[in-house]
Amino acid sequence: PDTMERLLRRFRIRSQLARECVAEFLGLYIVFGSGAAAQVITSEGTHGSYLTIQLGSALGAIFGMLVAQGVSGAHLNPVYSMSLCVLGRHPWTKLPLYSLSQLIGAFLGAGTVYLQYYDAIQAFTGGQLLVAGPNATAGIFSSYPAEHLSFWGGLVDQVVAAALFLLCCMALEDKRNGPLPDGLQPIVVGVLILTMGVSMGSNCGFPLNPARDLGPRLFTFIAGWGPEVFKTCKWAGGGWWWVPLVAPFVGGLLGTLTYELLIEAHHPNTSNEEQSPRRQQEVVELEEMELEEVVVDSGHNT
Repeated sequence: PDTMERLLRRFRIRSQLARECVAEFLGLYIVFGSGAAAQVITSEGTHGSYLTIQLGSALGAIFGMLVAQGVSGAHLNPVYSMSLCVLGRHPWTKLPLYSLSQLIGAFLGAGTVYLQYYDAIQAFTGGQLLVAGPNATAGIFSSYPAEHLSFWGGLVDQVVAAALFLLCCMALEDKRNGPLPDGLQPIVVGVLILTMGVSMGSNCGFPLNPARDLGPRLFTFIAGWGPEVFKTCKWAGGGWWWVPLVAPFVGGLLGTLTYELLIEAHHPNTSNEEQSPRRQQEVVELEEMELEEVVVDSGHNT
């Protein structure tokens, strides 16, 4: 035990920011959703279904949050990090490093799924790594639009989905609107992701997370799927990739501001932080003084 303790002290990350970035990286490295998708696609539906893919995504989010929440707050999404920055709850200087950590985590997570399912992917595709068609496997890792989806339909889909997702996340963060018991937040977020998957997934797979989409897309570009991962689409100049990269930021900001302006701004004694015990005592004393004045005035008027 003493040797292990000395070893841990020696390799302990001393920078708080570095610890936070490692937590964000590891939280997004857990890509059970891609693993579930690989299992369903390569088995041609004999080992799972659309629902199991959504369950894998939801459970992966839960466990990713459990890994990171005590260190970084488990943002695991650049859109969520940006929303907190806009609200003044997270420093802007950390946003690029958080986003890069999330991107790297998703990239390496995709690589792990590919390594794990390499034989299955090769057997399913006959050695041809395709983006479109009946034997396409790029969709295991990133989002691609359905055949029926138009450019504006895809854009609206992503803006609406991200707006609803961030609106709900802001509600979970709001301690003055029915605070959740400790430890329950990751589970509720997982349920939220599952709900969105079974209600908003058929258009393009509800990517929601730019890092989670771009990181694996970059991996597939390098691993053999080639430049088609950035080109295959019947509209948008032949490329879909920028829609799940840009639209979630627009929708996330819209959802965040909607909740803040319509709900949180109207709580009694609204503030960005909970009142300190001293401030709470001051408020109590002020209310008692006001009550005494009302009683005295009532006595004079009788």
